[in-house]
Amino acid sequence: MGFMEDFIKKNRITEVECLVPDMSGIARGKIVPAEKFLRILRDRGLRLPEAIFVQTVTGEFPDDEDITSDENSDIYMIPDERTIRFVPWYNEPTAQVITDCVYADGRPVDVSPRHVLKRVLALYEERGWKPVVAPELEFFLVQVNKDPDYPLVPPVGRNGRMESGRQAFGIDAVNEFDPIFEAVYDFCEKQDIDIDTLTHEAGAAQIEINFNHGDALELADQAFLFKRTAREAAIRHQVYATFMAKPMQGEPGSAMHVHQSVVDADSGRNLFANPDGTDSDLFMSHVAGLQKYLPYAMPLLAPNVNSYRRLVPNSDAPINVHWGRDNRTTGLRVPVSQPDSRRVENRVAGADANPYLAIAASLACGYIGMTQGLEPNDPIKGSAYRLAFTLPRHQSEALTKFNACKPLKEILGERFIDAVTCVKEAEYEAYNRVISSWERENLLLNV
Repeated sequence: MGFMEDFIKKNRITEVECLVPDMSGIARGKIVPAEKFLRILRDRGLRLPEAIFVQTVTGEFPDDEDITSDENSDIYMIPDERTIRFVPWYNEPTAQVITDCVYADGRPVDVSPRHVLKRVLALYEERGWKPVVAPELEFFLVQVNKDPDYPLVPPVGRNGRMESGRQAFGIDAVNEFDPIFEAVYDFCEKQDIDIDTLTHEAGAAQIEINFNHGDALELADQAFLFKRTAREAAIRHQVYATFMAKPMQGEPGSAMHVHQSVVDADSGRNLFANPDGTDSDLFMSHVAGLQKYLPYAMPLLAPNVNSYRRLVPNSDAPINVHWGRDNRTTGLRVPVSQPDSRRVENRVAGADANPYLAIAASLACGYIGMTQGLEPNDPIKGSAYRLAFTLPRHQSEALTKFNACKPLKEILGERFIDAVTCVKEAEYEAYNRVISSWERENLLLNV
């Protein structure tokens, strides 16, 4: 309370955006005048209906949802003072703060994505462990698309032409959109979003941003805010930034790779490596947990119908959960590293995933492996694409597996599992009602 009040008064803030990440990672909440925000803090008066956590990506509420109370009662927004920062793109001094949600009796709202990540982190804390993560987010820049019936195309760059071909790691290709990225870095600096390197990825006008490693909750907060920031920076230059997993036919998809390790909470020692530099038993069990349980957690890593278009062979995306050393064809890559930075990179999650849920799922699977003492398969050499496709191929299959996994229900909460299923089934049914252009093109006069 004191820190937020000081921040608001010192910076002459006029409005405060109170943000709640919903199931899809969309920022919902309320915008209030700064003085009212400070008054509300004193009497816990900022409220929302609980049903915002079962809103679909299009803002609909499932007709048959029975997760929330019949009264759709209010929940209370509790700002996390550590997350208050500027919103740098407004003319008036505006702050934003990420809020947790509680019921009237003080219990946390267990279907809140941010709470689910906190729940997983608490399990690590009980063991004296602390996860360290570093997300990598890919996204495309595309021309403004006012009619969704038309395919997306790359934007026109500084040279007056659309990018063609594949410009992976191309410096000049990135510089074609330098004004956008200058705005991204400027906005991130003003929001204390700790991004590191920016590179051109394999797709046309596809970009990857790497975050510096750190606390899992802080990095999830930053990834959540970064998506909003990138979209805002792009639209100011009449371009869209999209985090769809597979926005364009014939182009690679966009991922959210999660580098993760576990350190001793007291000493900070990386528990994934032995003193002699070899992989520890805990490391092996963590990898084994990812191998065994990630296929069951796919609705949190690949949450949309479009997500599964990314997971195809020979596309810079995995089709299984084999692991390998510095092998980018596997679902789980172990980069070459010194013992103090030993980690595993989960390459399964798409850029469209809610960062809180993708990180929570990834850490939960590793945690189960560590506590059960699981053993992984041998690391593979060569291409993992020659091996069986073992990830779910579409959303309905993923939801079935998700609901059949008791260990994940115990860690993430059965009510949360039900909420995810309710939202995603509603989205899947809405998708199935749409007749696509492919069907009109190929079936209209041929069947």
